[in-house]
Amino acid sequence: MIEADKRNAIFLLHDNGMSAREIARRLGISRPTIKSIIAQEGRMPEMVRPLKQPIDPELLQRLYDECDGWIQRVHEKLAEEQKIQIKYSSLTRRLRQLGISKSQETRCAQVPDEPGAEMQHDTTVYRVRLGEQTARVIATILYLRYSKRRYLRFYRSFNRFRMKCFLHEALTYWGYAPRQCIIDNTNLARLHGTGAHAVIVAEMEAFAKQYGFCFVCHEKNHPDRKAGEERSFWTVETNFLPGRTFRDLEDLNRQAFEWSTVRLEYRPQGKAELIPAKAFEHEQVRM
Repeated sequence: MIEADKRNAIFLLHDNGMSAREIARRLGISRPTIKSIIAQEGRMPEMVRPLKQPIDPELLQRLYDECDGWIQRVHEKLAEEQKIQIKYSSLTRRLRQLGISKSQETRCAQVPDEPGAEMQHDTTVYRVRLGEQTARVIATILYLRYSKRRYLRFYRSFNRFRMKCFLHEALTYWGYAPRQCIIDNTNLARLHGTGAHAVIVAEMEAFAKQYGFCFVCHEKNHPDRKAGEERSFWTVETNFLPGRTFRDLEDLNRQAFEWSTVRLEYRPQGKAELIPAKAFEHEQVRM
């Protein structure tokens, strides 16, 4: 296989008027190969690896539909029901080649991490064992995008009043608020409209102004715009809730406060291993 740089050089020589014979002589490559590279305009040929075990496309389409597009389950059903053993990566490649698998939605535009620019707020529902009973609770997190600090609290129910109480509690604890608070399009702070066209409830707009920030709704179907918030909930599910016991809601919130504001403060975050407490010091100075 001729590497990409040499292919580009061959096509450039041809484009500058050098004959295939002369290029072949100078580079020590056969003339048919030179002509083939010129016909491909110097691009690398697309390699399509054949499956070691052919699978009926109709079978793949049927299983894909039955599994609602979950390829992992298609992989399991092929092994369990059809006795067909295939690597998962080979299966996903074959589904793409056949046009069966759905293309992933385009991610929203990435926004740089800028000190003092942004925080993110959202809620989610969990079922948590409190004492002897399992209860439905609503977790709400405020996340500072630049310094990765988090403030976590649980409620039995969550409304506009409790949202203001939560934000007041978190921002008072930090003594600081970034310029924007990114929220979703079903949030209690939104009156109507979506994304850039969202209109914020006057009461919530006035509340935010007191703390020096404004609410901003992300675009519709772009929850990854607040990916830090989504990762925070994932961390709650995989790190905070497992292996802990809670006597009641008060105990749950006591442990949540200690975990989110103490334990996570000096735990390295992400590939850069950023320390939230240290990054926050820098963020405050920049405000």
